[in-house]
Amino acid sequence: MPIREATADDWPRIWPFWHRIVAAGETYTWDPDTTEEQARTLWMNPAKRVYVAEDAAGAVVASAYLTPNYGGPAARIANAGFMVDPDHAGRGVGRALAEHLLAAAKGQGYRAMVFNAVVETNPAVRLWTSLGFTILGTVPDAFEHPRHGPVGLHIMYKAL
Repeated sequence: MPIREATADDWPRIWPFWHRIVAAGETYTWDPDTTEEQARTLWMNPAKRVYVAEDAAGAVVASAYLTPNYGGPAARIANAGFMVDPDHAGRGVGRALAEHLLAAAKGQGYRAMVFNAVVETNPAVRLWTSLGFTILGTVPDAFEHPRHGPVGLHIMYKAL
């Protein structure tokens, strides 16, 4: 599966699934009513390295970003965000993109990766733990899930 750094021209191909995922309100802490311009600023921010995964036909089926989680003397701890088009879920796209980003983070000199707010009901928790992430803690009832009500947000960590 081709994975490459995104360009500004990729945004129109990311936005449809980005919007669909965030509007569902089940896995991201961003406002479900985030506008396209706000989303572009959040995802395609110049401080982030953004990647896309393409299928065999060249369609963008997933995107992820890599950025420092902290600044200054703690800037060697990475943070990342991942989105897989729901129409391509369960096909290994997320795992391939995650493995690519973990390697990229290590290659860029990051010592570890932290996810600050993983919704505990998110199916990706299984992926992250299978890739060696541990749950450092959970903020109870921090996320208002549209189907499950209040659920926790995991803080997850992996040394690189």
